[in-house]
Amino acid sequence: MEDLQSVAWPPEPIRTRRLVLRAPRSGDRAAFIELLASPEVHTYLGGPRPREELERQTPEVPQQWPGSFVVDLDGAMIGHILLRRATGHRRPAAAGKADLGYLFLPRAWGRGYAVEACEAALGWLAGALPGEPVVLTTQSANVASMRLAAKLGFTEVERFEAWGCEQWLGMRSPAAPAAPAVGEGQQP
Repeated sequence: MEDLQSVAWPPEPIRTRRLVLRAPRSGDRAAFIELLASPEVHTYLGGPRPREELERQTPEVPQQWPGSFVVDLDGAMIGHILLRRATGHRRPAAAGKADLGYLFLPRAWGRGYAVEACEAALGWLAGALPGEPVVLTTQSANVASMRLAAKLGFTEVERFEAWGCEQWLGMRSPAAPAAPAVGEGQQP
């Protein structure tokens, strides 16, 4: 099975109706720090990281690695999507599969940006690694994330206890539909 490390990176920016998914750049540093230090964003992720630590450790240009997309709205970062191989996962059903993760700044919540961006990233993955199943894990108490998983076509594989609360593991088969991204030369 191919891995994301073998995919040419970064790809051309992926354009959707309202967003651009692209590689990180130096102007994104402050938004990455805000995202990782936000108590609201990390309510279901074990809590935020200390801002001072992030200021020291975050490079001027946040690292680029295959499957890492900045979600850009009108030239500003509003979120981050990460597709990576699920290695060392606590659940055997997820091991070795592509794992979808996402974080969005609170000011971007409730507008459908996460669905739009995740559908575009999943569409990119389907083209880069055809037939690849994708898993997603979230706390079952995270109602918004559970709704997003359902909208993206993930179905429950199992629930399990980890980090002191119930977790939900879903899988999206390669046949699940994803909205096509607007390609070069097409109008959004």
